[in-house]
Amino acid sequence: MDRHGRQGKKLIYLDYQATTPLAPEAFDAMVPLLRDQFANPHSAHRLGRAVAAQVEVARDEIARLLPPGGRLLFTSGATEALNIAIQGAAAGGIVTIATEHAAVLDTVEVLRRSGRDVTILPVGSDGLVDLAAAAQAIVPGVSLVVAMLVNNEIGVIQPVAALAEMAHAAGALLLCDAVQGYGREPIPATCDMVAISAHKIHGPKGVGALWVRDGVRPAPLIHGGGQEGGLRSGTLSPALCAGFGVAARLMRERADDDRAHIESLGLLARSLFADWTLNGSALHRYPGNLNLRRDGIDGARLLSHCRNVAFSLGSACASGSGRPSHVLRALGLSDAQARGSVRIGFGRYTTPQELERAAEALQDAAAVQAAP
Repeated sequence: MDRHGRQGKKLIYLDYQATTPLAPEAFDAMVPLLRDQFANPHSAHRLGRAVAAQVEVARDEIARLLPPGGRLLFTSGATEALNIAIQGAAAGGIVTIATEHAAVLDTVEVLRRSGRDVTILPVGSDGLVDLAAAAQAIVPGVSLVVAMLVNNEIGVIQPVAALAEMAHAAGALLLCDAVQGYGREPIPATCDMVAISAHKIHGPKGVGALWVRDGVRPAPLIHGGGQEGGLRSGTLSPALCAGFGVAARLMRERADDDRAHIESLGLLARSLFADWTLNGSALHRYPGNLNLRRDGIDGARLLSHCRNVAFSLGSACASGSGRPSHVLRALGLSDAQARGSVRIGFGRYTTPQELERAAEALQDAAAVQAAP
């Protein structure tokens, strides 16, 4: 990979939902804080205050892509942010969706085992939540509704604003997992908490954030020095925060160019894979995520055959489980259909030529598998 994040001729990277190439501008912002400006940002001396100021610049930059009227807490990533929001919310029922990330579904399952009332809402064959079922489930006594803005496996955009309206009518909070949507899709202003991650927007791994509306205060999971307003104790990494801030600034400044580029690539990909079936809604979706299936193929064998194309069979967090995707099963797909599906993700640094070469390799490999 060159310093601009572009791939060489041998390997084509199409796994943008798992992680994105680090923006060179974010890398450049991190180096001085790793090499020279090493002070603890929580120290009161001049060096500490200097790096703390850079953390606050990053915090403000990240917050510019979030609703007004809240505060941003740095975390180690979105998984921690979601756990703080879910486990730290007021006692009461929890409602979420069958296609949520494991960081949500596994956490609410732990709470269910401890006695909390948990409802998992179904989705239709298009991957969209059943709003009628949601209206029946989100009632007084529910304290938290959790919904992903853009699904990490199939790219479907959920009606988060409608769910927030239902939540508030019932006296509940709405937590939005905006990891895949932050900087790409509008985050409804009615959300009460929002979880995001740096490495999904060309920032560094190891840092994320939880945005919390003013007046909302989940109970902390980590106790210690009382950093981050007492909600997330622990020493921050100024370098990671700065990289996150620069990545967020670029997402804002390049929003129109990035969107046009990704939409163009999306149209190209749909034409290159016209004989494949799209999993999830064709209308309500982020264009840089295509989850496709084809009869007669096995995704794992396809992945093994196409060694020069980096794509995915689903969530990277569950790639070693060997089980069919819970997201695809929630759409009503059979095990065979789920195993015959692949996820192709592209973004800022993907070129049309790379997409064309990757499609040719995938089509050739699929044809070999499907041959009698």
